[in-house]
Amino acid sequence: MKREIIITSDGSTTIHLPDWNEQYHSKHGAIQEAYHVFIKNGLELQKKEEISILEIGFGTGLNCFITFLESNKIINYVGVEAYPVVAEEVLKLNYVTELKAENEQAVFNKMHALSWEEKHEITQNFSLTKRQQFFKDINDKEQFDLIYFDAFGAEHQPDLWTEEVFKRMFEALKENGILVTYSAKGSVRRAMQAVGFTVERLPGPPGKREMLRATKLA
Repeated sequence: MKREIIITSDGSTTIHLPDWNEQYHSKHGAIQEAYHVFIKNGLELQKKEEISILEIGFGTGLNCFITFLESNKIINYVGVEAYPVVAEEVLKLNYVTELKAENEQAVFNKMHALSWEEKHEITQNFSLTKRQQFFKDINDKEQFDLIYFDAFGAEHQPDLWTEEVFKRMFEALKENGILVTYSAKGSVRRAMQAVGFTVERLPGPPGKREMLRATKLA
């Protein structure tokens, strides 16, 4: 499938798939979306000093990198990706510049260069494990405080937004853990509720009216 780098409305890049008219991040602003959905409505709600995060769709590494920049906690980060971004694409992403994080350029590079299937210490307070895996094969049990659910949209990959997948997400979370996603589709909300999540509709990022946050209540 053809892939190209495009500039989104906030000046940050993303990968565009012309055949699907789909992007890895919102065309209305990749960085704005990441901050609104995953940081403001996910990471900032975590009060524990050490938290474990599972990202569904590691992709460009943007959500991971922003989490690294914004967190003052001990983070154990696991990113799952079936089809990793290639090095040539990584070189064309402008996140470090747009985030004014030039001092952390080496960290962004390292996140993409690290080997898969192993836990790596990025810093004393941030570890990263990248897993090349299909989402339907995730079998973690009560391991995570927070899930960033950033898969391609349900209109293109409906099999990633099913009750089966959200049951695996529910089981992967600890009690009172939360899942956040940019999606607000009714079918997605109902699938979450069917497996036991308590689901909230929240104001969405630029270009989207709403998003969803799902909690595994104790």
